[in-house]
Amino acid sequence: MSNPGEADLTPITSVRQLAEWFAAGSKPRTEWMIGTEHEKFGFRRSDLSAPNYEDRGIRALLEGFQQFGWEPILDSGNPIGLKQPGGISISLEPGGQFELSGAPLADLHATQMELAEHLRQCHRIAGPLDIGFSGLGFHPLATREQMPWMPKSRYGIMRRYMPTVGRMGLDMMLRTCTVQANLDFGDEADMVEKLRVSLALQPIATALFANSPFTEGKPNGYRTLRGQAWVETDARRTGIPPVVFEQGFGFERFCEWLLDVPMYFVMRDGKFIDAAGASFRDFMEGRLAALPGERATMGDFADHVTTAFTDVRLKRFLEMRGSDVGSAAMIVAQPAFWVGLIYDDAAQKAARALTRDWGAAELAALRQAVPQTALATPFRGRTVGDWAKDVLAIASQGLRARGLGEEVFLAPLQEIAESGMTQADRWLQRSAALWGGDVTPALAAAEL
Repeated sequence: MSNPGEADLTPITSVRQLAEWFAAGSKPRTEWMIGTEHEKFGFRRSDLSAPNYEDRGIRALLEGFQQFGWEPILDSGNPIGLKQPGGISISLEPGGQFELSGAPLADLHATQMELAEHLRQCHRIAGPLDIGFSGLGFHPLATREQMPWMPKSRYGIMRRYMPTVGRMGLDMMLRTCTVQANLDFGDEADMVEKLRVSLALQPIATALFANSPFTEGKPNGYRTLRGQAWVETDARRTGIPPVVFEQGFGFERFCEWLLDVPMYFVMRDGKFIDAAGASFRDFMEGRLAALPGERATMGDFADHVTTAFTDVRLKRFLEMRGSDVGSAAMIVAQPAFWVGLIYDDAAQKAARALTRDWGAAELAALRQAVPQTALATPFRGRTVGDWAKDVLAIASQGLRARGLGEEVFLAPLQEIAESGMTQADRWLQRSAALWGGDVTPALAAAEL
């Protein structure tokens, strides 16, 4: 989840104005960039517990990073994130998961270098604090009650509201980690095709990146419990919106859908005001109970956009979500997968041809099935693993067409598809064969 942004006080006068806000993100191909975000669990090497905010914990990490030129982001005087020029930042998830939101970069080699430098800084600062960082999609040991809460005001609002709309919303907040790619689009038509392709293929990506088979010290029966947590978080703001596949879909139709996503908050004077469950449409008309008579601004809308958690999220770019975090190689493989599919015209057309008749209802059913069975999930007479091989072939062709040697970053995904063994399967195998069924070593064994 992002750090708070700058407020735009422009009054909202129409839905078309909101659509134009999204359209302003359109870029010529020469300006398309790659942004990568990943989260990771901190753990005490001495006892594997999750570090709290104080007591040589998360706050000390954030303060330590400032020696590398990072500037603090404050919430009620507490550092809750860091930023540097160029669009790079560090933020905190609710349970202290440490998130790097990378800069927009020109190629995947730069992405790999950015990740390596970030992990170098992490080791330099975290080592003396007895903290390591683990790349797993769901915390393998801690109960929900054992996870700390970070002092970010918006999380207090979400903490109260989440249990009213889904069984696993708090688990999503506290005990999951993901990796995502942020990619550009050329215009409205290009956005529509990219969004349809990436939403259709998101369950396949979820299966390929499955990396969360343990919960509270034992196997949980899933390959990606993080994926299941999102299924059971809040149906009105998550998943694969059917509107995307309707005829005539575009920026304005997306805005109409987004206006019916319940609100979380409004920010005023640097403080979050609880508006959870309220209607943004009412806010536009000056009927928000939390701020009577006050009408929404474009800054309020930009904040509201960040509270929709679809598997692919439209902002002024596209966020490819839906994947468990994993090893360093898998973190870079995630943007490689999507860049290969939608940054080359021929690859994008091939991916669209593959998925053109996949309907929203069957994709929703696939999304619900994949967390448990991953690559073995049946779909249209084949398995997801079979489809994954086809999709990876397209992605590889797309990367080769870029001529930068980036196809090498797909290697870990190709091994998974060929072997049929996800990261989750490897952990289950390791636990059974090497650890006598014990799950405890997984947290440290997955250290980045």
